[in-house]
Amino acid sequence: MAAARICLGAIAGAFGVRGEVRLKSFCANPVAISAYGPLESEDGSRRFALTLTGTAPGALVARLSGVTTRAAAEGLRGTRLYADRAALPAPEKDEYYHADLIGLAVQDGGGRPLGRVGAILNHGAGDLLEIEGPGLAVPLLLPFTRAAVPTVDLARGIIVADPPEGLLP
Repeated sequence: MAAARICLGAIAGAFGVRGEVRLKSFCANPVAISAYGPLESEDGSRRFALTLTGTAPGALVARLSGVTTRAAAEGLRGTRLYADRAALPAPEKDEYYHADLIGLAVQDGGGRPLGRVGAILNHGAGDLLEIEGPGLAVPLLLPFTRAAVPTVDLARGIIVADPPEGLLP
């Protein structure tokens, strides 16, 4: 089942003295974070209109409605920002929102269960699926490439994996 909300970014801290924040965008086009309407905190207790005002090393600079002081901006450090799923465009063919993949069952081509997707990681060289399962002492990191993941079936909640030689215990 598709998530009702998608995490689009996180506040990295304050920027300046007038309440602006450093913002880490998780969007493919980082500035698109401002196009999806008001964003909410993870628990839904805060809602912010967001206006991009510039860039900083490794982040965007933004003004959030209701945040007017450095102390208020700094108090939001680590806050993850969410948008309603309905506000986002449908993914293109063979593209997926990370939220849609987390929790899916992973099996090999023969149907043998490998575990479930616990997270999607990206350390700069491409996405990795973190597979957690009872038969794994540590999570399996599977490259999210067509060769290693030939099938993603969201309707059935299954990913078919063909892990590279030597990856499985």
